[in-house]
Amino acid sequence: MPPGAVISEPLRGMVEPDAADRLGRRTVAGSAALWVTGAHGGSGESRIADLIGGARVTDHCWPVLQDGGKPRVLLVCRADIRGLTAAQSALTQWASGVAPAVDLLGLAVLADAPGKTPKALRDFAAIVGGGAPRFWTLPWVEAWRHGDASTPPPAREFQRFITDLAVLATDTSPSTTN
Repeated sequence: MPPGAVISEPLRGMVEPDAADRLGRRTVAGSAALWVTGAHGGSGESRIADLIGGARVTDHCWPVLQDGGKPRVLLVCRADIRGLTAAQSALTQWASGVAPAVDLLGLAVLADAPGKTPKALRDFAAIVGGGAPRFWTLPWVEAWRHGDASTPPPAREFQRFITDLAVLATDTSPSTTN
């Protein structure tokens, strides 16, 4: 499991992003072991939720539980400049304390194309990921392009990621990010 980062909860004095760059809030009904929040459209939110038992999507909004509880959230984005910039804004929103109270488990960055991600984007992803409690980079899955979401991707990065999230989503300690 990737180690927890230095940033494990909102920071006092962090400057919030412009209102236009913030994710919305959405009151969600029911429960989930994990809420998957896409930083932007096409982030892979649904694909990731399908991989993790008990996970539900939030439709690109911070989840607010009807019972007032603190939901466990995974933020996801694509590894292109649009996705990474959206994730950066969402993490800044969370770190500044203007997002609803959530237990942010980390950021998953999904490859946006086959092959190796260009160095400049890998470097930017590492910078953005440093603002999350945990950070995973996940490779391209060709089968998803053709609509086959029935089986988990074989790549070891996905196997580790699924295992990590299963542990984090079921951890009953008071805080899973410290």
